[in-house]
Amino acid sequence: MAWIKKLGQKLHAYGVLVMFQHTIFSFSFGIVSLLLASNGQFHWRKILLLVIGLLAARTGANAINRVIDADIDQANPRTAVRQIPQGKMSKKEALWFAIACFIVTVIVAGLLGPVTLALSPIALFFMVFYSYTKRFTALCHLVLGFTCAMAPAGAWIAITNSFSWTAFFLSGANMLWVAGFDIIYGSQDVAFDRSHGIHSIPAAVGVRNGLLIARFFHVITFGCLVLAGIVTPQFGWIYFVGLVVIGSLLIVEHKVVRPDHLAHAEIASYNVNEIVSLVFLVAGVLDVFL
Repeated sequence: MAWIKKLGQKLHAYGVLVMFQHTIFSFSFGIVSLLLASNGQFHWRKILLLVIGLLAARTGANAINRVIDADIDQANPRTAVRQIPQGKMSKKEALWFAIACFIVTVIVAGLLGPVTLALSPIALFFMVFYSYTKRFTALCHLVLGFTCAMAPAGAWIAITNSFSWTAFFLSGANMLWVAGFDIIYGSQDVAFDRSHGIHSIPAAVGVRNGLLIARFFHVITFGCLVLAGIVTPQFGWIYFVGLVVIGSLLIVEHKVVRPDHLAHAEIASYNVNEIVSLVFLVAGVLDVFL
């Protein structure tokens, strides 16, 4: 039927707008965190709500980013092909889509309990605030990482109404991992950023130093993942085998990009890390269940 086809096309358009496949970057950490926090006593209602909340939050954050950065995206030849600059979707439509996602996020937070509801405005603030940080600070990558790291932290709090070392190390890993590969991604735009007053670590310290900082962030990321495995009773050999794979992928990620050769920057920052996310998700879930 025609309306089904039209609906499918619209959903696809929204998926492209928010780069839906990148939801896995926070989703994997959030899911593993909530399963660990449940400690074998699965609260299926909370788990379902958290899945919906994580998807809605990440999707809304990406959509609002596209709205806020529309003018920058249009000026940058690399991003001018995105939907809003191309006129394939209006800023107003993308804004309403983001608002709808944020409303779902708040509703889910309320259904999860008073603590998560009280914390939801902080989460929403950072989901919007991040997009503005590149206009005044090179630390925008860390703000993005912090925003993503609210997924495992929020999942843990939603289940236990408390915090823990496991949640701390998972959140730290999530934050520095995202910040690191965002630096790699941002290395493609150094010339544009400098000429248009856009702030980033590569633009501030140069591509070579930026990539070294990204590498340092990922070393700390791996350390946080190891510490999470040590302090978490549910983690066993499957998790640590997964860490070996993740460590190897992070090495590959930094091998394929060089200051004088950034042709594979997008593959390194996105494609490789999508695999990292899946490995972490599978290894973490298997260790919880087995």
